[in-house]
This record gives sequence, structure tokens and C-alpha cells, in this order.
Amino acid sequence: MDRQAALKAKYAKVTEFAKANNVRIDHLHLEGDKLLLQGAAPSEKYKNKVWDVIKEVDPTYADLTVNLSVDSSIPEPIKTYTVKAGDSLWKIAQEELGNGTLYPKIIAANSSKLKDEKSVIHPGDVLVIPEA
Repeated sequence: MDRQAALKAKYAKVTEFAKANNVRIDHLHLEGDKLLLQGAAPSEKYKNKVWDVIKEVDPTYADLTVNLSVDSSIPEPIKTYTVKAGDSLWKIAQEELGNGTLYPKIIAANSSKLKDEKSVIHPGDVLVIPEA
């Protein structure tokens, strides 16, 4: 495997995260002996999240050069959840946010569909899942 292919494979988790979170990758190629990743994130928050993933892969990232800007015209990703039989707001909050007590955040993110904790959800309903 050549160096570029090896580095792309090493940092595949980063590029997959970027694509899944609306981070645009304009360039991904070998420059000198380092992989160059250049692009734009929808916000500073997502730019920082890309860096978090990079540091998970290799805390030194000595073989990677990153040039990410923020482009506010790129929409931030919206995470959704499709309600299944047996779901409750508490259960969804537990699974998606890591804590059932955070269910009011789901209510707030879906205020056009949900009024309060007594709102009824049905299988097939699509809910926006906020950040924990």
C-alpha cells in the first residue's frame, strides 16, 4: 500500500465523521510526507469535533496537516430519531442523549409536535434529537 493510501486508511474515521456531519472536504491528498485535509465545517463546534476525532486516531497527528475553515452557509447536521413501538421520551433520551432525565430537551427541540411530557408519540413519528 502506498503512503497516501495508508494515511487515508488511517484517518478514514475522520473523513467518515466529516461526511456524516456536513464538513466539506475540498482536498485530501499527500503533500510532502503528510496527508493534507482541507475543507470547511458548518460551525466552530463541528470544526472542533473533527479535531477531537483526529486526536482519537492519533494524538500527535504528526503525519497529517489540517486546514479547516468555518463556512456558515453549510447547514449543521440535524440528528433525527424515528419512534418505534414501545418508545417513550425517557427511553429515547436515555438511548440518544445518554440520560433519560434529558427528555425535556427532546420536547423543546420538537415544540411544534410535543407540548409537554404528556404528549403522545407514535411509531413512525420523526423527532429531532438535540445535543445532550
